[in-house]
Amino acid sequence: MDKIKLDIVGLSSSHAQSGSFALVLGESNGKRRLPIIIGMFEAQAIAIEIEKISPNRPMTHDLFKSFAGSFGIQVNQILISDLKEGVFFARIICEDVDGKIVEIDSRPSDAIAIGIRFNADIYTNVKVIEEAGIVVTDEFEEELDTIVANEEEEEDEPIGSPEYLKNQTIDGLNRLLEQALTDEDYEKAAKIRDELNRRN
Repeated sequence: MDKIKLDIVGLSSSHAQSGSFALVLGESNGKRRLPIIIGMFEAQAIAIEIEKISPNRPMTHDLFKSFAGSFGIQVNQILISDLKEGVFFARIICEDVDGKIVEIDSRPSDAIAIGIRFNADIYTNVKVIEEAGIVVTDEFEEELDTIVANEEEEEDEPIGSPEYLKNQTIDGLNRLLEQALTDEDYEKAAKIRDELNRRN
């Protein structure tokens, strides 16, 4: 079955389900998008790896990577393999030191959180993308980006708002970053890190 390579193109709060997030995957060479609703913990696990934030303690998916690495197991691919009654299914495709390939059933959110830690490519098949994919135009994407940016500005708490961070010194930002990491507030840590990067 032909596989279609996907990239992570977005991760945002879901308006459909409170406390959930929408992980949006997009065709590497196409206009179709595959939105998957995931939980808060999995969204956080994906976000901190994308943002390259190091938590004070290893998260579950980091532990999986360390455990697999200790036994010489590499994750080669993540496959969004099926869609049944609105529920996505995934497989983690691994290889051991002897070259044996093993496929492990998983939820897509866990599979992707693990896969990005191994720099594994993400794929789906024609059946899934045709059944659940959404074709987007450039105009739609620009409008969506504007809506998401406006929502983020409205939802920011004062202490994490762009204006608040702009008024902080470098030392102040570093203290805020340390506190955010201690509190395991990785969303705030990412915003502070972005502000620090803008100044360097």
